[in-house]
Amino acid sequence: MRIRDWDRNLKIRLGGEALANISFWMFFPFLAIFFSDEFGKTTAGLLLICSQFFSVIANLFGGYCADLFGRKRMMVLSAFGQGIAFLIFALSTSPWFFSPVLGFICFTVVSIFGSLYWPASQAMIADVVDEKNRSSVFAVFYTSINIAVVVGPILGGIFYAEHRFELLLITSFAMVLLGFILYKWIKETAPMQNRSSQSSESLSGLQFLRNQFKEYSVIAQDKVFMLFILAGILGGITFMQLDLLFPVYTKEVIVNQTFISLGNWHVQLNGEQAFGLLISENGLLVALLTIAVTGWMSRFNDKIVFVLSSLIYGVSMILFGVTEWIWGLIFAMGLFTFAELMVVGIQQNFISKIAPEHMRGQYFAAASLRFTIGRMIAPISIPLTEWIGNSATFVVLCLFAWISAVLYYVMFTLFERKSTKSATI
Repeated sequence: MRIRDWDRNLKIRLGGEALANISFWMFFPFLAIFFSDEFGKTTAGLLLICSQFFSVIANLFGGYCADLFGRKRMMVLSAFGQGIAFLIFALSTSPWFFSPVLGFICFTVVSIFGSLYWPASQAMIADVVDEKNRSSVFAVFYTSINIAVVVGPILGGIFYAEHRFELLLITSFAMVLLGFILYKWIKETAPMQNRSSQSSESLSGLQFLRNQFKEYSVIAQDKVFMLFILAGILGGITFMQLDLLFPVYTKEVIVNQTFISLGNWHVQLNGEQAFGLLISENGLLVALLTIAVTGWMSRFNDKIVFVLSSLIYGVSMILFGVTEWIWGLIFAMGLFTFAELMVVGIQQNFISKIAPEHMRGQYFAAASLRFTIGRMIAPISIPLTEWIGNSATFVVLCLFAWISAVLYYVMFTLFERKSTKSATI
């Protein structure tokens, strides 16, 4: 499906979110280093876990609200909320005032609003794109994010150390601008029955929470979907190390290491520069190969793709843990990225296939628990390196990925059995 044939909402979002994402990625990869330096590894890891706990709750809340109040309203609210939080974050690191604690609180608020945005944005794509084209559309949006992952850290590597305040101000402006664009130019796509079903009654806070719990309890009874979430959480713990353990690890093990040597010409990298290179490699490969790999993977059985992706994630973790050589890390990142690309469009399309139309927002919210819970648990890897060492930590991460492969195998076996049974009725 060509971009020119897309729904107008998606075209507008693609441009607006690209601007916001580039701004965000100019400083986000360096936050784990920032908090580790200010609070220490153990405290920073535990604080990040607490921060993501609130994101888990916000994520479920956001999915329910996206179905009840509409996709547009939740996205606009989230964009403006992130803009305000980024502004206060900037002030907390300004030349006139410095407060890492306030900065961390603002980062938590940003994470909460980001969790409100995600289910609504994914449900909107499912609302306006037919099933056969969803994988490719999800892949394009994912590519857009990863172009930001290439461009953002490169700019951040140049400006972050001396201009963190200015970068946060730019991000604040970008998020407010995105909120205005969404408010002004996109239309609501949620099915009308979602919003009209309770328009005649005013819900109290207790009724609202009771209804939300009831809706999600229905989803929890879907065994296939719950296995999908559990496997995704274990895989997500591995994937989330991209901006948690990786920057801290590269800063420790790479100290003015030679990257390129041609005669008398040498290029040396410190840990932060090496991490910038690795994350840019990841983003560049995703930007260049997402659509191609998604098309390639669509030719295979989904079970094989999901299981193989998790196995490759595990291998990449082992490789990261056994090498401190920059080119070895580059190779490990290439494998890590390929595992990521294998399931990019397929996993979102899988969710849209099994989700009832009137509950898409909640299904996408519940599905993104893979990332929010994964991100909540993932920071434990930072203090874990102090407790058991770097190599052992990467082995633990490998085991998480391989257990997720087993769960995906069980999930698809159950799903195929369920589909066969439905077809014979």
